[in-house]
Amino acid sequence: MLKVGLTGGIGAGKSEVSRLLVAHGAVLIDADRIAREVVAPGTPGLAAVVAAFGEDVLAEDGSLDRPKLGAIVFADPDRLAVLNSIVHPLVGARSRELEQAAAEDAVVVHDVPLLTENGLAPLYDLVVVVDAAPGTQLDRLVRLRGMTEEDARARMAAQATREKRREIADIVIDNDVPLEELQQRVREVWAELERRAHASRAAQE
Repeated sequence: MLKVGLTGGIGAGKSEVSRLLVAHGAVLIDADRIAREVVAPGTPGLAAVVAAFGEDVLAEDGSLDRPKLGAIVFADPDRLAVLNSIVHPLVGARSRELEQAAAEDAVVVHDVPLLTENGLAPLYDLVVVVDAAPGTQLDRLVRLRGMTEEDARARMAAQATREKRREIADIVIDNDVPLEELQQRVREVWAELERRAHASRAAQE
Protein backbone atom coordinates (compact mmCIF):
# COMPACT_ATOMS: atom_id res chain seq x y z
CA MET A 1 0.00 0.00 0.00
CA LEU A 2 1.21 3.47 -0.89
CA LYS A 3 -0.18 6.17 1.41
CA VAL A 4 -0.42 9.54 -0.31
CA GLY A 5 -1.34 12.82 1.37
CA LEU A 6 -3.13 15.18 -1.03
CA THR A 7 -3.58 18.81 -0.06
CA GLY A 8 -3.91 22.32 -1.45
CA GLY A 9 -5.31 25.70 -0.57
CA ILE A 10 -9.04 26.35 -0.74
CA GLY A 11 -10.00 26.96 -4.36
CA ALA A 12 -6.80 25.41 -5.72
CA GLY A 13 -8.70 22.55 -7.38
CA LYS A 14 -7.81 19.69 -5.08
CA SER A 15 -11.24 18.09 -5.46
CA GLU A 16 -10.82 17.88 -9.23
CA VAL A 17 -7.39 16.28 -8.82
CA SER A 18 -8.74 13.73 -6.33
CA ARG A 19 -11.57 12.90 -8.75
CA LEU A 20 -9.08 12.31 -11.55
CA LEU A 21 -6.89 10.13 -9.33
CA VAL A 22 -9.89 7.99 -8.40
CA ALA A 23 -10.67 7.58 -12.10
CA HIS A 24 -7.15 6.17 -12.52
CA GLY A 25 -7.69 3.69 -9.68
CA ALA A 26 -6.80 5.42 -6.43
CA VAL A 27 -8.66 4.63 -3.21
CA LEU A 28 -9.80 8.01 -1.88
CA ILE A 29 -10.18 8.84 1.80
CA ASP A 30 -11.75 12.31 1.88
CA ALA A 31 -11.16 14.09 5.20
CA ASP A 32 -13.81 16.72 4.45
CA ARG A 33 -16.45 14.09 3.78
CA ILE A 34 -15.50 12.22 6.94
CA ALA A 35 -15.56 15.51 8.87
CA ARG A 36 -19.20 15.90 7.85
CA GLU A 37 -20.00 12.32 8.83
CA VAL A 38 -18.55 12.61 12.34
CA VAL A 39 -20.75 15.63 13.15
CA ALA A 40 -23.95 14.28 11.59
CA PRO A 41 -27.14 14.46 13.70
CA GLY A 42 -27.06 12.03 16.59
CA THR A 43 -23.29 11.65 16.71
CA PRO A 44 -21.07 12.33 19.73
CA GLY A 45 -19.15 14.72 17.47
CA LEU A 46 -22.13 16.98 16.94
CA ALA A 47 -22.95 16.91 20.64
CA ALA A 48 -19.39 18.05 21.42
CA VAL A 49 -19.57 20.89 18.87
CA VAL A 50 -22.87 22.12 20.33
CA ALA A 51 -21.43 21.95 23.84
CA ALA A 52 -18.51 24.13 22.72
CA PHE A 53 -20.31 26.61 20.44
CA GLY A 54 -23.95 26.60 21.57
CA GLU A 55 -27.16 25.58 19.86
CA ASP A 56 -27.00 28.60 17.55
CA VAL A 57 -24.75 26.55 15.24
CA LEU A 58 -27.60 24.11 14.56
CA ALA A 59 -29.93 24.40 11.59
CA GLU A 60 -33.69 24.06 12.04
CA ASP A 61 -33.54 20.35 11.22
CA GLY A 62 -30.97 19.70 13.95
CA SER A 63 -28.02 19.34 11.60
CA LEU A 64 -24.88 21.45 11.85
CA ASP A 65 -25.20 24.84 10.17
CA ARG A 66 -21.77 24.72 8.56
CA PRO A 67 -21.81 28.24 7.05
CA LYS A 68 -22.71 29.75 10.42
CA LEU A 69 -20.05 27.75 12.25
CA GLY A 70 -17.55 28.58 9.50
CA ALA A 71 -18.19 32.30 9.87
CA ILE A 72 -17.39 31.98 13.59
CA VAL A 73 -14.23 29.90 13.44
CA PHE A 74 -12.52 31.27 10.35
CA ALA A 75 -12.52 34.74 11.86
CA ASP A 76 -11.12 33.57 15.21
CA PRO A 77 -8.05 31.28 15.39
CA ASP A 78 -8.79 30.30 19.00
CA ARG A 79 -12.31 29.16 18.13
CA LEU A 80 -10.97 27.32 15.09
CA ALA A 81 -8.52 25.49 17.36
CA VAL A 82 -11.40 24.41 19.59
CA LEU A 83 -13.33 23.03 16.64
CA ASN A 84 -10.27 21.23 15.31
CA SER A 85 -9.61 19.63 18.71
CA ILE A 86 -13.08 18.08 18.53
CA VAL A 87 -13.25 17.04 14.88
CA HIS A 88 -9.69 16.03 13.98
CA PRO A 89 -9.35 13.03 16.34
CA LEU A 90 -12.68 11.67 15.08
CA VAL A 91 -11.63 12.13 11.45
CA GLY A 92 -8.27 10.48 12.13
CA ALA A 93 -9.86 7.41 13.69
CA ARG A 94 -12.33 6.96 10.83
CA SER A 95 -9.60 7.50 8.22
CA ARG A 96 -7.51 4.74 9.75
CA GLU A 97 -10.48 2.36 9.61
CA LEU A 98 -10.97 3.06 5.89
CA GLU A 99 -7.27 2.71 5.15
CA GLN A 100 -7.10 -0.67 6.87
CA ALA A 101 -10.02 -1.84 4.71
CA ALA A 102 -8.17 -1.06 1.45
CA ALA A 103 -6.32 -3.73 -0.53
CA GLU A 104 -2.66 -4.34 0.30
CA ASP A 105 -1.52 -3.17 -3.15
CA ALA A 106 -3.74 -0.05 -3.24
CA VAL A 107 -2.64 3.53 -3.80
CA VAL A 108 -4.56 5.21 -0.99
CA VAL A 109 -4.99 8.97 -1.41
CA HIS A 110 -5.86 10.90 1.73
CA ASP A 111 -7.50 14.19 0.70
CA VAL A 112 -6.60 16.40 3.68
CA PRO A 113 -7.22 20.17 3.39
CA LEU A 114 -5.27 21.02 6.58
CA LEU A 115 -2.40 18.58 6.10
CA THR A 116 0.20 21.35 6.18
CA GLU A 117 -1.34 23.27 9.06
CA ASN A 118 -1.53 20.21 11.30
CA GLY A 119 1.94 18.86 10.52
CA LEU A 120 0.59 15.60 9.08
CA ALA A 121 3.10 15.10 6.25
CA PRO A 122 5.10 12.41 8.16
CA LEU A 123 2.00 10.17 8.19
CA TYR A 124 2.25 9.57 4.43
CA ASP A 125 4.72 7.94 2.07
CA LEU A 126 4.63 11.11 0.00
CA VAL A 127 2.70 14.37 -0.21
CA VAL A 128 1.08 15.79 -3.35
CA VAL A 129 0.22 19.50 -3.27
CA VAL A 130 -2.26 21.05 -5.70
CA ASP A 131 -1.03 24.60 -6.20
CA ALA A 132 -2.67 27.70 -7.65
CA ALA A 133 -1.91 31.40 -7.44
CA PRO A 134 -3.86 33.30 -4.76
CA GLY A 135 -5.60 35.30 -7.47
CA THR A 136 -6.82 32.08 -9.07
CA GLN A 137 -8.06 30.77 -5.73
CA LEU A 138 -9.93 34.01 -5.01
CA ASP A 139 -11.55 34.06 -8.43
CA ARG A 140 -12.78 30.47 -8.10
CA LEU A 141 -14.17 31.01 -4.61
CA VAL A 142 -16.09 34.12 -5.59
CA ARG A 143 -17.14 33.11 -9.11
CA LEU A 144 -17.75 29.38 -8.68
CA ARG A 145 -18.65 29.00 -5.01
CA GLY A 146 -20.52 32.26 -4.57
CA MET A 147 -18.46 33.51 -1.61
CA THR A 148 -18.05 37.18 -0.91
CA GLU A 149 -14.52 38.40 -1.52
CA GLU A 150 -14.15 39.17 2.19
CA ASP A 151 -15.18 35.66 3.21
CA ALA A 152 -12.96 34.10 0.58
CA ARG A 153 -9.94 36.11 1.72
CA ALA A 154 -10.62 35.17 5.35
CA ARG A 155 -10.76 31.47 4.48
CA MET A 156 -7.52 31.72 2.53
CA ALA A 157 -5.80 33.63 5.34
CA ALA A 158 -6.80 30.94 7.86
CA GLN A 159 -4.80 28.35 5.93
CA ALA A 160 -1.08 27.81 5.53
CA THR A 161 0.72 29.97 3.00
CA ARG A 162 1.38 28.74 -0.51
CA GLU A 163 5.09 28.60 0.34
CA LYS A 164 4.52 26.43 3.42
CA ARG A 165 2.50 23.94 1.40
CA ARG A 166 5.13 23.71 -1.30
CA GLU A 167 7.84 23.11 1.33
CA ILE A 168 6.27 19.78 2.35
CA ALA A 169 5.45 18.64 -1.19
CA ASP A 170 7.08 15.64 -2.80
CA ILE A 171 5.05 16.34 -5.94
CA VAL A 172 3.43 19.66 -6.95
CA ILE A 173 0.51 19.80 -9.39
CA ASP A 174 0.15 23.26 -10.92
CA ASN A 175 -3.54 24.06 -11.37
CA ASP A 176 -3.23 27.48 -12.97
CA VAL A 177 -3.76 25.64 -16.26
CA PRO A 178 -6.61 24.53 -18.55
CA LEU A 179 -8.36 21.29 -17.62
CA GLU A 180 -6.68 19.35 -20.44
CA GLU A 181 -3.24 20.22 -19.08
CA LEU A 182 -4.32 19.32 -15.55
CA GLN A 183 -5.56 15.93 -16.76
CA GLN A 184 -2.22 15.24 -18.45
CA ARG A 185 -0.29 16.24 -15.32
CA VAL A 186 -2.45 13.96 -13.16
CA ARG A 187 -1.80 11.08 -15.59
CA GLU A 188 1.94 11.66 -15.11
CA VAL A 189 1.56 11.79 -11.32
CA TRP A 190 -0.51 8.61 -11.30
CA ALA A 191 2.20 6.80 -13.26
CA GLU A 192 4.73 7.93 -10.65
CA LEU A 193 2.49 6.81 -7.78
CA GLU A 194 2.06 3.39 -9.37
CA ARG A 195 5.82 3.12 -9.91
CA ARG A 196 6.45 3.90 -6.24
CA ALA A 197 3.77 1.47 -5.11
CA HIS A 198 5.33 -1.34 -7.18
CA ALA A 199 8.80 -0.50 -5.86
CA SER A 200 7.50 -0.57 -2.30
CA ARG A 201 5.88 -3.98 -2.81
CA ALA A 202 9.03 -5.37 -4.42
CA ALA A 203 11.12 -4.17 -1.47
CA GLN A 204 8.83 -5.99 0.95
CA GLU A 205 8.85 -9.29 -0.93
